[in-house]
Formats: sequence, structure tokens, C-alpha cells
Amino acid sequence: MDDLFDCSNTPSLYSSQLVAFIHISLYKCSMYKRILVISDMHIPYHHKDSIEFLKCIKKEFKPDFIVNIGDLLDFHAINMHTHDPDLYSPGHELNASKKYVKELESVFPKMIEVDSNHSSLVYRRAVKFGMSRQFLKDYGDFLGTKKWKWIDDLTLKMSNGQKCFFTHGRSADVLKVSQTMGMNVTQGHYHTAFTVKYWANPDSIFWGMNVGCLINQKSLSMSYAKNFRTRFILGCGIILDGIPRLLPMVLNNKGNWIKKIV
Repeated sequence: MDDLFDCSNTPSLYSSQLVAFIHISLYKCSMYKRILVISDMHIPYHHKDSIEFLKCIKKEFKPDFIVNIGDLLDFHAINMHTHDPDLYSPGHELNASKKYVKELESVFPKMIEVDSNHSSLVYRRAVKFGMSRQFLKDYGDFLGTKKWKWIDDLTLKMSNGQKCFFTHGRSADVLKVSQTMGMNVTQGHYHTAFTVKYWANPDSIFWGMNVGCLINQKSLSMSYAKNFRTRFILGCGIILDGIPRLLPMVLNNKGNWIKKIV
């Protein structure tokens, strides 16, 4: 991925301004054989073993492109709903998050981050209260990352010649998103969805993949889901030569990762 941002037709992101959330197509520049897809960590309320899980995946699959399709950060303290007073204040939550972001950056020095409902809360709040974008830092500035890039949605050309659209979450039915886009689709957002579904037209077969999440569901920040009949599914996805594969993060009866990729 060293030449990822060297493509002359790739729009630039302005480090001195609010992140420009744009639809960016990189499929004309490169084709990727091993695409790792991470979603919904909700740092600092992620599962305690999730970064070790991702380290193991990196070692086994050696991805040549890493995309986090949203909700890297939770921002529980500034959400649009009632937040738990026993959790972090906004400043404390950001400080706690930076430690884990730095650890994740050491694993994946280059990563694409897709815009999402939780991770964009800083900017959504600012717009709601009439703050000019001139006053706002971009994600890289306030998190301290060096080579991560934040964008809106992403389209990549895979090594089998097909395109894949990466988005945080357009519909609970990922197959409908794929059919609307006319290409393969990968999304997150739906914490209980961990699926690959296929459809076909006369020319080709396409798929849609939901990659689950890497959240600690027992956190107070997730108390809204405590009475859900379905539980969060921990894991991520990888696309190997255009073929999607789900990688569940299997836990033992104590809630710890079993330290094995299945």
C-alpha cells in the first residue's frame, strides 16, 4: 500500500481544515489481493483482546490494504442521546482513546477510515451548534495519527477485476445495497450482522458482506443493547482475491478471545 496516495487522480484531504468527507474511488490506481476490513471498535469501549486479534490476523494474512469502515471511536460522552454519567467525560474519553489508537496505529501504520455516525460526532456537534469549520482540527491532528486517511465512502478494484464499495452502513439488508450499487459491498454499523450474501445478474455474481464489530458489549456505553434478543457478533472481514471471508473473534466462557483464527 506504499503507493496508495500517489495516484494523480486521487483527491487530496486538507490537513488544516475539517476532514473532507468525499466519495473517493481508488480502483483506477491499484488492485488489491488481500483487503482487511475492520469495523465498529468503538474505542475506548472495544473488546480488550481486539487489537491482539487484529495483530494475529495481520500476521496470518498479510493484508495489502486495510480499511476501517467506521465507528473507530465511540464518543459516548458527546453522543446525541443520554450518556452514562459514570463513564468518561469528553476530555477523559479522548485521552483514553488515544492510547489505544496509538497501539492500533503501531499495528497498521497506514489505514483508510470511513466516515460513520459515532466517529463523526465531533463534527456533527460542531455543525449543530453553529461552529465554523475554521476552528476544527481534522482527525489526524487530534488523534495524533500520521498516515491514516479519513474519507466518506470508498470503492476499490480488487485483484479479480471486480469492484467493491466500502461504506459504514447503508441498510440492514446488505444485499439491497449491493444491488443498488451494482457491485460488491462491505459494510459494518449493524453489530449483530455477520454475513455474506450473494446475488447474480446475467453477467456476474456479486456479494454483500457485514463484518460485525469488536465491541465490549458489557460496557456501560452499550447498555442500550442489554435487553436485545440478539447479541453483538465480534469479528472482521477479509477479501482474498475478490472472495469475502468472515473472521469471527471467538470467545471462551470467560469472555476472553481463544487466541486462534478460525
